[in-house]
Amino acid sequence: MKAALVTTLGGPEALTIEEIEAPKPGPGEVVVRVRAAGLNFFDTLITRGKYQYKPALPFSPAGEMAGEVSALGEGVTGFEVGERVCAYLGWGCAREQVVAKANLLIKVPDGVSDEAAAGVNVTYGTAMHGLEDRGRLKAGETVAVLGASGGAGLAAVEVVKQLGARVIAVASSAEKLAICRQHGADELLNYAETDLKQGLRDLTGGKGVDVVYDCVGGPHAEAALRAMAWQGRLLVIGFAAGEIPKLPANLLLLRGCDAVGVFWGEAVNRDPARHVAGIGKVLAWTAAGKLTPHIHKCVQLAEIGAAIGMLDKRSVSGKLIVTV
Repeated sequence: MKAALVTTLGGPEALTIEEIEAPKPGPGEVVVRVRAAGLNFFDTLITRGKYQYKPALPFSPAGEMAGEVSALGEGVTGFEVGERVCAYLGWGCAREQVVAKANLLIKVPDGVSDEAAAGVNVTYGTAMHGLEDRGRLKAGETVAVLGASGGAGLAAVEVVKQLGARVIAVASSAEKLAICRQHGADELLNYAETDLKQGLRDLTGGKGVDVVYDCVGGPHAEAALRAMAWQGRLLVIGFAAGEIPKLPANLLLLRGCDAVGVFWGEAVNRDPARHVAGIGKVLAWTAAGKLTPHIHKCVQLAEIGAAIGMLDKRSVSGKLIVTV
């Protein structure tokens, strides 16, 4: 079978497409015929050995996939050969077949394409865990999503709306904000043109935002924290700006608010059943037309290096999907 392989930690440019032996399932495992694999910003890091997880060489990038069950290992129940599934595996999905633990697989309902299902685990999974588990979001509250036009941000915009809250989409251009509006954002804020702190205060009538969903980091985190409502929650999702912010602790005290880490990958490891249930809900919303996962582009397996390079340049809105 064909696989995209990282054989040296030279970044996406060093990826190769090679023929390798097809996998066989062990006890409790399932072989999935991959139809589509989702790329994420962490693929730019893992291909350079700079991600928190460092798989042994050689390995395939792409941490999530969708496809069809092709073989069942000993003791596996609840799945049938030919059944459509998706999963988050951390890495290794950019190949024609992959082995997965059965308890990580999520059934894909009719009406949801392979391409859409391949791209929901990381972004929507993070949004569900961040907003429900860590952010304790309540209906009627206001959420500011920083970096709202990226894959993680757009997922958060949609999940906020499904949970009954109001969302302010924050991005750096009118074009990016237009995409956020299409995905349900109530208010738009261009932080390339408007002071972030003052803009958030103005859009909340001076009250401030209840939750900040921060995919960006850098100087924007402190500015958003200064626009936080009493007992608000700053959700630390990631650092797409490249800079890890150092937050003044006195701001947490003065607003009685929380800065909360959202380490979704570790949450999946510790409680995979909760993740599976959350993505099951996301897929049901998608099948019902309540969510529309935004796919920036679909590429072939041979184009995966260039696609990860697009993520490197931050020129992607929504998800990049590799069709296998």
